[in-house]
Order: sequence, then C-alpha cells, then structure tokens
Amino acid sequence: MLAAAPPRTYRTPTTLPSSSSARKLASPSSAATATNNTRALIVKCCAVSPSSSSSPLSQNPKPSPNLLQNVAKTVAGVTTVTLVLNLSNFPAFLGGGGGGNSAGGGGGFWRRLFGPQLVANADEPQSQEWDSHGLPANIVVQLNKLSGFKKYKVSEILFFDRRRWSTVGTEDSFFEMVSLRPGGVYTKAQLQKELETLANCGMFEKVDLEGKTNPDGTLGVTISFTESTWQSADKFRCINVGLMAQSKPIEMDPDMTDKEKMEYFRNQEKDYKRRIERARPCLLPAPVQREVLLMLREQGKVSARLLQKIRDRVQKWYQDEGYACAQVVNFGNLNTKEVVCEVVEGDITQLVIQFQDKLGNFVEGNTQIPVVKRELPKQLRPGYVFNIEAGKQALRNINSLALFSNIEVNPRPDEKNEGGIIVEIKLKELEQKTAEVSTEWSIVPGRGGYPTLASLQPGGTVTFEHRNLNGLNRSILGSVTTSNFYNPQDDLAFKLEYVHPYLDGVYNPRNRSLRVSCFNSRKLSPVFTGGPGADEVPPIWVDRAGMKANITENFNRQSKFTYGLVMEEITTRDERSHICSNGQRVLPSGGVSEDGPPTTLSGTGIDRVAFLQSNITRDNTKFVNGTIVGERNVFQVDQGLGIGSKFPFFNRHQLTLTRFFQLKEVEEGAGKPPPPVLVLHGHYGGCVGDLPSYDAFTLGGPYSVRGYNMGEIGAARQILELAAELRIPVKGTHVYAFAEHGNDLGSSKDVKGNPTEVYRRVGHGSSYGVGVKLGLVRAEYAVDHNSGSGSVFFRFGERF
Repeated sequence: MLAAAPPRTYRTPTTLPSSSSARKLASPSSAATATNNTRALIVKCCAVSPSSSSSPLSQNPKPSPNLLQNVAKTVAGVTTVTLVLNLSNFPAFLGGGGGGNSAGGGGGFWRRLFGPQLVANADEPQSQEWDSHGLPANIVVQLNKLSGFKKYKVSEILFFDRRRWSTVGTEDSFFEMVSLRPGGVYTKAQLQKELETLANCGMFEKVDLEGKTNPDGTLGVTISFTESTWQSADKFRCINVGLMAQSKPIEMDPDMTDKEKMEYFRNQEKDYKRRIERARPCLLPAPVQREVLLMLREQGKVSARLLQKIRDRVQKWYQDEGYACAQVVNFGNLNTKEVVCEVVEGDITQLVIQFQDKLGNFVEGNTQIPVVKRELPKQLRPGYVFNIEAGKQALRNINSLALFSNIEVNPRPDEKNEGGIIVEIKLKELEQKTAEVSTEWSIVPGRGGYPTLASLQPGGTVTFEHRNLNGLNRSILGSVTTSNFYNPQDDLAFKLEYVHPYLDGVYNPRNRSLRVSCFNSRKLSPVFTGGPGADEVPPIWVDRAGMKANITENFNRQSKFTYGLVMEEITTRDERSHICSNGQRVLPSGGVSEDGPPTTLSGTGIDRVAFLQSNITRDNTKFVNGTIVGERNVFQVDQGLGIGSKFPFFNRHQLTLTRFFQLKEVEEGAGKPPPPVLVLHGHYGGCVGDLPSYDAFTLGGPYSVRGYNMGEIGAARQILELAAELRIPVKGTHVYAFAEHGNDLGSSKDVKGNPTEVYRRVGHGSSYGVGVKLGLVRAEYAVDHNSGSGSVFFRFGERF
C-alpha cells in the first residue's frame, strides 16, 4: 500500500487569453460513466475556440476572436501605407511543459492532445436531420440505453453539482468545457465521446451524462459531476517553461509491484523538481502573484474551479500587458503546499525580414536589412517575449522611413522550438524614382459673370524624387514652381535637396542625418503691411537664393537637435519684380513714393549673408482617440558670422512653449470619444545685433494672432505671443474657443526705419473667437480687439 498519493498535474486550455471564449474538449478513451482514479498523475484538459463549422463538435483550434479583432484595429497613424499587425493566422500554442509526473514526450503533450485520434468528432459530418427518441415523455434515460442508430436532438444542457446538490448556471466555468450545444444533433457515440472527454480531463472525480425525454421527441441532457479537489496550498510559484525540452515519459506497467510503483512516482517527482529548477521566472509581477496566493489561502482546498480562476487571472494580466501569445499551460505540484503555474510566454526565437513584390512574391529587396533592423524596438528581437505594443512600435518606426507601401508584422509559432515565436516582417517597397506635375490655370469672371481663363499661361509645380539610394535610405528630392511655364524666369522657384541618413554608419546607434539643399524662393513680406484703416501699401516681395547644410541628431523619438550653416542672397522686389531698396507708400495724388523704410541691411535691395543655425525640439505629445495631448518645446538660434553685406553680426533667437492639457480621463480605443483639451501657447522672439527689415519679427496672422492679417499688428525686434484655446469634442470633430495676444514689447522703434509706425500699426493687439474643425479646414470667427470688428476665416492645418 502506498503511503501517499503523488502530486498531480493539471493541464489547462491552450487558447489565446480569453476568459469569455467558449471552449471544447476531446479525449480518446471510452466509458459510459467514468470515475477519476486516485492514482491518476496527470489531470489533462485541452481547449480550443469554437469553430465556424456547422458541427457543434468541430475541434479546429482557433485563436480568440475578440483579441484578434482588437489587434487588427491597431495601426500606426493615418497614412496611405498599409500597416498590419497580423495575429489572425496565429494558432493556439502547440508547445507546453511536461508537469510533475506528466507525460510530455512523443512529440509533446499538446501535440498528442490535438492529434487525429482526439479530434475525430470534427471529421464526422453533422446533419440537421434527427430522429425522435421514441420513448415515453419525462423519463430519465441512461446513456448506454440510447440507440446507436438514431440521431438525437439536444434541447437543453444542465450541469448538476453533486457536492452543492444544485444546478449550476451557464456562467459557471465548467460550461466552457462542453462542446455540446442546445439544438445540436448527436449520435450515441458522440455523446459517449463527450462524456469520456469530461471524465479524463481531470476536472472531476466523477461525472455522468443522462438524458430526459421531452414530448416533442428531443432530449434534455444533464451532466452530473463531483469536482476534483486537492489539499490546501500556501505557496504559489509562476515559471516560464517556453523553449524547454520535453522529456519522454516511461509508461507504467500495470504488473508493477507497489514498491516499483512507488519508485516510478519518486522518479517522476525528481524529474519535475529538476524541471522547475531549470525553468526561468515568469514576467508575472509580485502584486499579481500575491493576489493569487490570497485566492489560494481564502479557498482552503485547491479545486478545479479555483485553478480555472487562477489561470484566467494570470492570463488576463498577460493580455492586458500586450503579451498576446502567453498562455498558462500547466499546474504542477498539486497535493503539495505549493502550486506551480507553468506559462509559455511566447519567447522570440527568430526575426525574419522579407521583401515582396506587388503580387506578394518574395524577392530580394533593395533596402539593406540593417536599415530596417535599427528601427525595431529591442523587445521585438530574439531573447525577448513577444508583445503587441512592440509590434505596433515597429510598424510606426518602419513606416517613418517612408520606403514601403505595405508593412506587416506576423508572429508565428516556431516549429523547431516548442513555445517559441518567429517574428516575420514583410515589406513591399515603394518605387525608387517618382515624378509629379501639378498645373494651375487662372480663372476670372468674364462677360455676363461666366468664368473664363485669365490667360493661357499655365503655372504649377514639377517635383521629382529618387529615394533609397544604395538601399541606405539616401534620397535626392527636387521641385520647381512657376506661375508661367512659358516664361519661368520671371518667378521661378526651385529646391534641390540631398538627404543622407546614418551619417555615422548604419550600424552605429548614433542617429544623425545630413541634409544639403540649394534653393530659390519668393514670398510676400509681412513687414511692409498697413495697419487697420491705413491706405493700401504696395507689396514687397523677398527672394532668397542660396544653400543650406545641416545635421539633425535624434536623441530619441521625442528629442532632436539640428545645427548647420546657411548662406543666402536676399533680394527685395516690388510688384513689378524690380529691385527696390525702400518700402513704398501710396501718395494722396495716387502716385507711389519710395521713401519708406529700407528693405535690406545694405540699402541696395540686395543682401548676402552667412550664418549658423541651430534648433532643439522636445516633443512629448501623443494622440488620445485622435486628439493631441502633451507638451512641445522648440528653441532656435541663428548666429551671424560677420560674413556678407555690411558684415552682419547678430544673434536671433526664438522660444516656443505649447501645452496640451487633457481635462478628462477617457477610455482609449477605436471609436471612443476624445477628451476635452486646454491648449496654452507662448512664443518669444528676439534679436541682438544687425537686423534687416525682412528678418524682423511680425505680429498678426493665422499662426500668430488670429483675427488680423499677416503683420497687421506690427514688426519688431522683440515679440511676445500668448494664446489659449479650449477644445470640446462634438460628434466626430471638435469646436473650440480661443483668445490670443501679441506685443512688440516696445521694440518696433528699434527696427531700421520703424515700419510699424510708418504703416500706422499699433504694435500690440488681442483677439478672441470660436471655431470648428471640418476635416483639414478650420472655420473660425475672430474678433479683432483693436477695431472691435469680427470676421470669418477658413484656414488649413493646425494653429499649434
């Protein structure tokens, strides 16, 4: 006689973590009524998600649909690039650990459970045709009394707990284990297999299945059971058994003597202890482990229901933290003082990067693999546990390269390493060479009010790009813009830029990029603008031609530092494209006077200058349900070198601080409403040293003080802008109210020629108003506080 029963092991379902998914069981043994043997060393329980097959007994394993739907909704940003984090084809884990005294060999415990002999029910076609039981109504029929030639329709399924002497509700966890469904049609053999599955899963000490006849010819099924229990435990341990080799069990000879059986059990216990010692600690944090330990102590005896609750609590933590491939696969050391929870966490064993053509065929890509690898978070590399958030971060990082039209991150089981994950990244490259032409035709009202072409001179922009040179993400970009393609020399603007990322080498973690560009641009100067009520001021155009070279260093995703050299020639022109050295005014006689403020530092209408430029940006903003929250800080300095016309030496600096305060906590997710946000914004600009008029700071305009025209408040050496905006979400968009103020701090007079005073501007102004966001357009009503009048504006883009 044995002195004590050896520890048992409880095997749990293998679906992705989902406490609500219905589950199904199968087993190869046969018995009409089964009682759990007290010598049973393994409590086996195999579960898969419901199949879409018409057969209620279909045993095709599928991942949890709820989890996969949530993952499928998560993509990085709004973009034309297709981003996919694909778990839809990810099967339930076929890895798992052999437990204490468990049978884990022969291809693995899970492989045996999912073998053909266990899923035979799925191969038996179901028919909706059924036979009446042919028995008197309202009598109890034992399973072995049913006919093997009939198909019985099940009207209802009841679970009867013998210990509690009551029927349990459908919310009970045991209902997850039954594959029978009300309304299903089953043969006697299928009902016997269902009973055998329940009897051999180890959840019950005893389980019976019987039917009750209904007057309409259907059967009501009652499953009566006695739940398995083990001795109480006061310790809990969680281990990661992923990637551990499975030991082949030695089958027990039924002719063994008691001494040989005891030796057999001792050897299995020793093997399991060694397995526990070799296993790695799991990621489950101490607070959750203490919570589970409290559940064990409060429960007293360990029961099958309690183990299910522990499994659900552990898997919920993994799911909430993004470990979608983690599963509880085993409970060991039952009937001891310590319960061991074995988890396959989903260790990444391999990272595979593949390129595809437009048809999805695998090809050799142009992009070098290190360019992609350096964008991956370390949590997505071999040796780490697969996490959904790391997958989403990889999508965003790779998409930021702007090299691919389609990006997929696919985790799949590693067939060579049980419990391992291979992360596949599939990429479709964009065309390396692109060109685009956009044209514009001027239209004005003609006779009778009908529109007509102002001229037959088309304008537009030609852009071209050659990206990913040498597969290292280097690129050449160019654009040419003119209002008259027939005579482009009149106002030709162009930009040609070369971008060289990974300046220190693609394998160097330092992230620096070189940009070199040459340019020619023309913009209307807001410095030479009239104030409220002033006569019309003839416009002054500022042409800039030159080159710029800078290096941008990204410290992290939120911070970057840019520094470089700018050399340019600035030419000021009037509306007839003639070079002008002074601003203009309209005389009472209608003539134009050119005695306004000087337009350039040299006084000739042409300046040449070289200066250093640096910019540091700290951007901690993020999107919460489509609304931006967080903070953004930008500091820029331009330092003159004394090189150029009149040897300009200056220090021009700007500081911008913006805060997006989330006023209410909201649940994040697709389709969830965004929170209300309060925006506070401040901008300071100042200059010490030489300051030409075209570089003076201006106040007024859609990105300065709303409600005013560009530069309508003033032009100064120093400025201060303050703004506040309250955004309230309304039906897929948001409405907002704002108030803004701009002030020249008394420095307008320090600008050469004082253009603020000459053009009758006051140097300070405030505004307030309301607006609504309509897609990319801001529709605003703003009140100019200086004149007290209001106007409606339509603007593209964001204010902050």
